[in-house]
Amino acid sequence: MAEVVDNFDWDNVSANAFGGNYTAEQRAEMEQMYSNTLTTVQEEEVIKGTVVGITDRDVILNIGFKSDGLVPLSEFRDLPELKVGDEVEVFIEDQEDQNGQLILSRKKAKIKQAWKAIYDALENDTVLEGVVKRRTKGGLIMDLDGVEAFLPGSQIDVKPIRDFDIYVGRRMEVKVVKINAAFDNVVVSHKVLIEKDLEKQREAILNNLEKGQILEGVIKNMTNFGVFIDLGGVDGLLHITDISWGRIAHPSEVLQLDQKLNIVVLDFDEAKKRISLGLKQLTPHPWDSLGADMGVGSKVKGRIVNVADYGAFMEIIPGVEGLIHVSEMSWSQHLRNPQDFIKQGDVVEAQILTLDREDRKMSLGIKQLTEDPWTRGDFATKYAVGTNHNGLVRNLTNFGLFVELEEGVDGLVHVSDLSWTKKIKHPSEVVKVGDRLDVVVLELDVANRRLALGHKQLEENPWDTFQTVFTPGSVHKATITEKNDRGAVLELPYGIEGFAYPKSLVKEDGSNAENGETLDFRVVEFSKDDRRIVLSHTAVFNQAQEEDSRAAKFAKKKPATGAAAGAQGEGKLSDLKKAQPAEKSTLGDLDALSALRDKMLGNEQGGE
Repeated sequence: MAEVVDNFDWDNVSANAFGGNYTAEQRAEMEQMYSNTLTTVQEEEVIKGTVVGITDRDVILNIGFKSDGLVPLSEFRDLPELKVGDEVEVFIEDQEDQNGQLILSRKKAKIKQAWKAIYDALENDTVLEGVVKRRTKGGLIMDLDGVEAFLPGSQIDVKPIRDFDIYVGRRMEVKVVKINAAFDNVVVSHKVLIEKDLEKQREAILNNLEKGQILEGVIKNMTNFGVFIDLGGVDGLLHITDISWGRIAHPSEVLQLDQKLNIVVLDFDEAKKRISLGLKQLTPHPWDSLGADMGVGSKVKGRIVNVADYGAFMEIIPGVEGLIHVSEMSWSQHLRNPQDFIKQGDVVEAQILTLDREDRKMSLGIKQLTEDPWTRGDFATKYAVGTNHNGLVRNLTNFGLFVELEEGVDGLVHVSDLSWTKKIKHPSEVVKVGDRLDVVVLELDVANRRLALGHKQLEENPWDTFQTVFTPGSVHKATITEKNDRGAVLELPYGIEGFAYPKSLVKEDGSNAENGETLDFRVVEFSKDDRRIVLSHTAVFNQAQEEDSRAAKFAKKKPATGAAAGAQGEGKLSDLKKAQPAEKSTLGDLDALSALRDKMLGNEQGGE
């Protein structure tokens, strides 16, 4: 093993040895000259290098360092024409790795330069150019020389963008609006570049804007109430009512997004910079095209475009509508919901009732296409007084009810013509709306279109029979159904009602009869014309009244048979109609009555 010599003196080495031809001064000078040929480099620095060789995998770069550096060929994809001798910028990652190799990166050099350009663009308000890489939620991702930046959807254009995919792969100029250094986030905008260009156009348009001016625009947005049109930097509203002379439910029925069209300026608010536009005004009004032969009485056909509470609008031709009032839909006098007769979208035929070409108004009728039932030739015969009919109860009032006998033919049944026996306060006690009711015609007035009907007249008047049953002085069972300060309402046999005054309700023991009690009552008054029966319970046991009643009874000598016998208790009206005439008194009957009278007189004398 060779021996190591400490403190070896190179100056004493023979001149024939290595370096023997140089003195110390010469050697120092040579080292200085060699150092001057090398470039001083620092890590994480961007410098320029010269391509000295290209292999299948790497590009060999000379940056003036003691050794050349290698950069993967994949980092030069954007330079397909790269050749030896070209200069490129690279990033020094490491001066010397474990193999003594200089490590360079063109990709990182581009990113560092890109970030420098981004910060300069934000500070100096300059424009950058990049490529849209892909679409993301809410916008686009752009490549700014290796740095990804976010372009929000609202910053792509001045008009709303519905399809972001069409921008993928495009080169676009943008401005940097925000940098988040902590997360290396960059937000850019393309809209601000367009707005600057449009500002000049907007000022030019607004300065030259006039009512009636025809402009070209592009539909920018659609709503339920209209469309917004881009006039080249300024927006105008085309209201849905100014799109077409006809009625439309939504602008999409006749227009499309991004559609170019000519419009006319209807109004302009310079202070608020609001522009009202019109499309239908560029075409003649449809009312002007109506034929001269169209007038009152003409029959027209059209489509129902709207149904309201009071009627329906029928479109004869686009832009020409007429109102069919609900009262003109049917001859019936009972106004109903127009939806009962007609639906939106229906195609119907109608007759023109009024026509005003100046005000562009028209009223129509449907019922006029059918015959008015009141003017039919057989109407007076069909509804002659005394004829019976069955109709539909349409309406109830305090004074009666209206019955529809056929469409357009109504009659009134007064509340007093509902029942012979009961005092009805309101028709709802007997019928309800929608019921069918049998009636008889009492009066007919064709000129005034009035029919008076009756229901009780379908039966015989029972009061003709009642006057033979409820004779003054006769006694009958009755039930108190209602009692107040004025007296009491009584229910008599056969469903008839009577009345008793408060003083006539005093019982024999001095107490008053109460509601719900059934007692004997004597008929005090009977009026067939007024259908009134006045009764008294007190008169039943009052002696003075009994004497008067007995005298009247013997004077008439009328036996209690037939209808009179039935009046002493409960009964039915049919029983009265079946009652037979009273038989004539026989001699035996007279003898029995004489014996009874003598016996009663004897009792009275004995009592004295």
